[in-house]
Amino acid sequence: MSQEAWGRWGINDERGALNHIGPDQVRRATALVQTGQVVSLAQKLSPRTPAPKHRAGLQHFMARDGGDYAAGARRPGGFQFAEDTVVMPLHIGTHIDALCHAWCDDCLYNGFPGQGTRSTSGALRCGIDKMPPIVTRGVLLDLVGLHGGRLGASTSIGRADLIRAAEVAAVGIEAGDAVLIRTGWQEAQAGLVDISFDEEPGIDVEAALWLAESGVAMVGADNFAVEAIPFPAGTVFPVHQRLIRDFGIPLLEGLVLQSLAEHRRGQFLFVAAPLPVVGGTGSPLAPVAVL
Repeated sequence: MSQEAWGRWGINDERGALNHIGPDQVRRATALVQTGQVVSLAQKLSPRTPAPKHRAGLQHFMARDGGDYAAGARRPGGFQFAEDTVVMPLHIGTHIDALCHAWCDDCLYNGFPGQGTRSTSGALRCGIDKMPPIVTRGVLLDLVGLHGGRLGASTSIGRADLIRAAEVAAVGIEAGDAVLIRTGWQEAQAGLVDISFDEEPGIDVEAALWLAESGVAMVGADNFAVEAIPFPAGTVFPVHQRLIRDFGIPLLEGLVLQSLAEHRRGQFLFVAAPLPVVGGTGSPLAPVAVL
């Protein structure tokens, strides 16, 4: 398997394609702001947030609440407060994959050893704490709008589909872009109690390579894994392997894109910052589009 981006930014680089974002890309992105309207692209987090069966869901505990005072807790000077604790996987709801999240042949992005990710220490290389805040041009490729409705289950989105969606949006894909792909999968799950994570529309490897070769900084989608599921015969998460491991491109999953699509803006200021969990393999995220 090839490693197209290994060594491009030095043998010790752990930021990958986010290196495409520099001051020029930030200034270009901020110049896109017209109305100042801020659109959230994140799912709400609660114990009801869907998660695949191999991941624990979110747990929310109150350490101090109004019930404590009803039971007689002291309130010095009349002061009262509440606080709580959340326990959750880092890959839940709207989240971003660190470059240590997926690898193959015992090598992470840039050739770092996969055995450096351990339960006792987390990821020694390419952890989410190595990922900087992301401020760049966002590009929405609305496949729902292109096809006149939500894509069917397990629909494979190819290079030609993305090119056509970019043409409809009147944007060209450029180095440093955060490309967001709307498939309609997230919208189709709204209100469902039992969600299947075994079938979804998403991009194929050819489409992923076109994005990577265009110099994108990250790729996001409104589905579970960005790529189409089930995978092509004989492969397992092929898009993850190519984008994360070979090109150092982080994947942003579980986006909420319907509201953004309704504004009919193909490009916008995109802002997101992962939680810098030392050695973490990903992070919940609350990305926004500024119009």
